[in-house]
Amino acid sequence: MKHFSWQILLGLSLIALSALFYLGHYAVFKDTHHIFIYLIGDIAFVPIEVLMVTMIIHRLLEMREKRSKLEKLNMVIETFFSEMGTEILNVLSCLDPKQDDIRKDLIVTNDWSEKDFLKVNKRLKHYKYQVDIKKLDLQDFRIRLIKKRDFMLRLLENPVLLEHESFTDLLRAVFHLTEELVNRDDVSLLPATDLEHLSGDAKRVYGLLVHQWLDYMKYLKNNYPYLFSLAMRTNPFDQTSSAIVK
Repeated sequence: MKHFSWQILLGLSLIALSALFYLGHYAVFKDTHHIFIYLIGDIAFVPIEVLMVTMIIHRLLEMREKRSKLEKLNMVIETFFSEMGTEILNVLSCLDPKQDDIRKDLIVTNDWSEKDFLKVNKRLKHYKYQVDIKKLDLQDFRIRLIKKRDFMLRLLENPVLLEHESFTDLLRAVFHLTEELVNRDDVSLLPATDLEHLSGDAKRVYGLLVHQWLDYMKYLKNNYPYLFSLAMRTNPFDQTSSAIVK
């Protein structure tokens, strides 16, 4: 309310100042004709000025700010995949009994176009992600995730993530799975019902991770060819992948 009152006071002060200058002009030159000519001309230009400021300049500044936020966001996503995302995807994809159904679609190459990424994305929406958690070394996986717990907390605190709902959902899913494992002292003797519960959490992470990874690959291809080259050579869905350039 105080902020609003301050704006009203400023507006009234500026109007009064303008009126004072016009009165000064009249007192010196006694010429209302020119006063009204310039006054009407200035008022007539106001809509054009508003158009330029609000719809053109403001829009350009908004686009620039949006690009800046997007760049920062993609840096966060890149850090996530470098630090833990690709590793988790590697582990969970190997536990998918039907991975062969989508593996060939996810061998991203330098020849891929926007249409290729779009086509694969549509196909993945109908894929039923599965994780055979009985084949997973839960203790080792638990230790890996716990080591990255502080890293995930720092990412979740990053305000930039508010601009990217899907990545935030992924990060929350990974953090939730980590918390589930943290709260189990001995994961080697879990009952079948609990393993089924953990399997559901792992499937959620797996599905969100695949979609985010594909978007990440698309971003790298369009913006950072050298990072895309490494990502292609370490593709978790490529059984012949190797970081070594051959």
